Amino acid sequence: MPVTYLEAIRQGIWEEMERDPDVFILGEDVAVYGGPFKITKGMLERFGPLRVIDTPLAEAAIVGAAIGAALMGLRPIAEMQFADFLPCAFDQIVNFAAKCRYRWGAAVPMVVRAPCGAGVHGGPFHSQSNEAWFVHSPGLKVVMPATPRDAKGLIKAAIRDNDPVIFFEHKALYRRIKEEIPEGDYTVPIGRAAVFREGSDLAIVTYGAMVWVAQEAAEVLDREGASVEIVDVRTLLPLDEETILASVRKTNRVMVLHEASLTGGVGGEIAARIAEKAFDCLDAPVVRLAAPDTPVPFSPPLEEAYLPNAQRVLEKARWLLCY
Repeated sequence: MPVTYLEAIRQGIWEEMERDPDVFILGEDVAVYGGPFKITKGMLERFGPLRVIDTPLAEAAIVGAAIGAALMGLRPIAEMQFADFLPCAFDQIVNFAAKCRYRWGAAVPMVVRAPCGAGVHGGPFHSQSNEAWFVHSPGLKVVMPATPRDAKGLIKAAIRDNDPVIFFEHKALYRRIKEEIPEGDYTVPIGRAAVFREGSDLAIVTYGAMVWVAQEAAEVLDREGASVEIVDVRTLLPLDEETILASVRKTNRVMVLHEASLTGGVGGEIAARIAEKAFDCLDAPVVRLAAPDTPVPFSPPLEEAYLPNAQRVLEKARWLLCY
């Protein structure tokens, strides 16, 4: 039976808590209320208050407690209600958790879950895609799945990983995307991209909710006679260069697409690596498509205008194909 993106994450966490008694979850409203998006609903009743812990509204304290628990051998899952609140714990994440292994070889097996992204009319303080802040921090792993199958497999892999993982979950996908997922225990490897759609004329390299925007545009281009390959990066740090470059060498044209604002985004890093390592294979410039350099608008019409959409992908793609 198809499951939602939200239910896939919920299943992954539940299964890991069943499998490993060292796994626990902490955050604001995760216990009695069941989480702001109900991902942790029922977990308090099943696992008890020592493993499903409601915390004060204090992200630095949540992450600090999680780091301490991880250093003592537990496997905490720290939930931020929204990725926008990650800055409150930024020092704990990038100056402590990310550097423990480098400084003295200590593992920090911690997951920080961060519901991110726009399209749900949350306004500028509940809609950001701030993954690039953490991609610039060596020692972290940064993950953003686009499908229920990957969401479940990657949350399980993140919980089992011995290094800190920032796990971005796009809120607009929670109940919108459904698919069949494998039965039984499985993981999706961190650090591996996936070819979401095979094609030969143009590659779109993307991740998160923009995978589905790219798919919508690719279906239109297919009817126009153009074959589009979509690479779902899935893990932003470490980045799977091999899969991205193989797609570029196959198609000779590439668009890098993401929801976060353009300047300083992950797309710039991907574009630079393509230019450095596959320049001779390109038949057109590397094109980036992203949101403008503004906060996310609260007004629904302005938010719609702010977000990259299939029509903008089509315009860029047609230009690339005609270059």
